[in-house]
Amino acid sequence: MSAGATRVFIARLAGVAVFDPAGDQVGRLRDVVVALRLGARPPRVLGLVVEVGPRRPVFLPITRVTVIEADAVIFNGRLNMRRFQQRESETLVIAEMLDRTVRLRGSGDPVSVVDVSMEPTRTRDWLVGKIAVRRTTGRGLRRRRGESMVVDWDAVEGFSAIEHGQGAAGLIAAFEKMKPADLANIVHELPAKRRTEVAAALDDERLADVLEELPEDDQVEILGKLEDERAADVLEAMGPDDAADLLGELPDEQREALLTLMEPREAAPVRRLLTYDDESAGGLMTTEPVVVPPDATVAEALAQIRNPDLNPALAAQVYVCRPPTETPTGRFLGTVHFQRLLREPPPTLVSGIVDGELDPLRPTMDLQDVATFLATYNLVAGAVVDENGHLLGAVTIDDVLDHLLPEDWREIAMDAPAAPAPGGEEVMRRMGGAR
Repeated sequence: MSAGATRVFIARLAGVAVFDPAGDQVGRLRDVVVALRLGARPPRVLGLVVEVGPRRPVFLPITRVTVIEADAVIFNGRLNMRRFQQRESETLVIAEMLDRTVRLRGSGDPVSVVDVSMEPTRTRDWLVGKIAVRRTTGRGLRRRRGESMVVDWDAVEGFSAIEHGQGAAGLIAAFEKMKPADLANIVHELPAKRRTEVAAALDDERLADVLEELPEDDQVEILGKLEDERAADVLEAMGPDDAADLLGELPDEQREALLTLMEPREAAPVRRLLTYDDESAGGLMTTEPVVVPPDATVAEALAQIRNPDLNPALAAQVYVCRPPTETPTGRFLGTVHFQRLLREPPPTLVSGIVDGELDPLRPTMDLQDVATFLATYNLVAGAVVDENGHLLGAVTIDDVLDHLLPEDWREIAMDAPAAPAPGGEEVMRRMGGAR
């Protein structure tokens, strides 16, 4: 549908690709910016928030949009690459309007906002026209509890009030297919109040994934707003190394309280990691590498590294140890790279193809030595073994890079300039200009 043709429901546009006139994709739509107006006058649509490059939101005025379709937005090629900064007079539809509780005019019945539509006018402006809502009580028009309906903007009131305890189900649904790192960028950009609401609405696993991608200040803030029991559950869902890094940022008393609330089996590896220096192999390692016994077959080893939840660096090789195979393991025998596994017949025992010649890392080795080891042997992960020959964990290249980069690299990445969009001839000239 063309930009001047029909009504568009905004939540359905979340994540839609944005193209320039040449057909090159420049980013994805993340939100729509509107300006609320006094009384029952519908808000004006100011533009779109488009994520270009890695984790960089920019503002695209609605006047530059030429086509809006169910799976694509096309604009005229003029795009200011300056990072989007929300103004006090602006409201983000997906981030701030979805899930709000407003009231129907006349009856006063509370309803929850499910979606918001925008539609063009004869003057080529875009206005918010309809609101999709879900009734939150059974009073009023005798509708069943939870029934949805679409009403005119002037049929509801309450968007201008500050709402405490606003839900986040709609926002989360709009971005449910996003990778954790991308969702973390959205969460980072939200106001503190909305960040807390989103964290409360995410399930433990999803919140754990997002926390692992956030800057430390955001991690500490969000964890501090959770009930202690919930915070402990989220820490259990995180990788032990990430949980240890986060707990290491907390005061001793709070850290110990959360560790006590965690399941002992989940807390034990985290406690072990906290005993090591942050920039040692012991402090860098994860305690959950893929460990197999020597009598495991190639087929069994491959089945383990096919786990879609496994970090790609951890899936690059398996560690062969005598039982027990949970860290700290029995005697460490060596590693088998996944490429070697792919070359061998499925019934082959891993004990027959294990590489035991490479000396493993020691937990006290410093960051520089660990990085040198991985670079020297072209590895993306390395075994960490104690003086008694027990496997303690594995250091992966992503954790090494995390510590080699500046402490605030996540914030820098989120605020870094992006490359100009292809096809937009005015982009370079307009970079840094006012929107």
